[in-house]
Amino acid sequence: MADQTGHRGQWTGCAVIFLQSLCPAVDLLSLYKDREQGKFIVFKVIKLTLTDSAGGLGGYEILKVHEADPFLGVEVKFEDAAACQQFLESYSSGAVRESLCQHAGRLLALTQEITVETQLKASTHILDLCLDKLELCLQHIHLSKPERLRDEEIERLEQLLQSQALGPIAQDEGPVPSNCFKFQNKVFEDRMLTAADVQSFSNGVGRHWKLVGRALGKSCRALKSPAIDNLAYEYEREGLYEQAYQLLSRFIQAEGRAAKLSQLVRALEDCKLTSLAENILDIQP
Repeated sequence: MADQTGHRGQWTGCAVIFLQSLCPAVDLLSLYKDREQGKFIVFKVIKLTLTDSAGGLGGYEILKVHEADPFLGVEVKFEDAAACQQFLESYSSGAVRESLCQHAGRLLALTQEITVETQLKASTHILDLCLDKLELCLQHIHLSKPERLRDEEIERLEQLLQSQALGPIAQDEGPVPSNCFKFQNKVFEDRMLTAADVQSFSNGVGRHWKLVGRALGKSCRALKSPAIDNLAYEYEREGLYEQAYQLLSRFIQAEGRAAKLSQLVRALEDCKLTSLAENILDIQP
């Protein structure tokens, strides 16, 4: 599969993810159709899930979200074979469904766990039936070419999500306390990084972990070159999650009590991974 992933920018493919909540209190299709706020929340759940499972913000584009009663259909164009492969691996392992449930539960402020049923198709092929053959799934997606440009509604939701991520223009409200930091014009308590932070980072950063590592390395000697390349080589077989996990663990080990949340958030901002920073900070719309 390496020959396919090597041609970035030339590889495209299309798949449709069908989603249905099995929780009686949550109807994703009705939420998306009937309420503007519900539409935005459902879109954000989908966007965060794809960011988690495809390894970052790049490599894919949501073209359309449509009714496929009782499912909600999400048409996705993949623009990078590596991102598509990582998504397939996440989908096959159940990580996509888990991420959907996690983000939906948080953004919808549910008091009970939500279960989401999914189906993945490329053209007429139901990929759930051949997930044990990832190369075949990747080929089906590659052969299923997008038939449309991005829907105007999706364009509007993307812009709304981007404006939320950027936050309002900061105003002069006095100095931020020394034990706090500012993100998106909101003040957060600065604290040491926790195991939950490491897990959220490792789940969401994907192949961008090296970029974040280099950003952290500006102030951390333990992550100076060639430490990051050594980590990539040492944990290559374990995959992206373990590489990211070891990166942040090494940062915490080296910095000790100085390994603060603000440093990670700043590094994510520098790498344009604001949605992951929002997830770690548990920012809700």
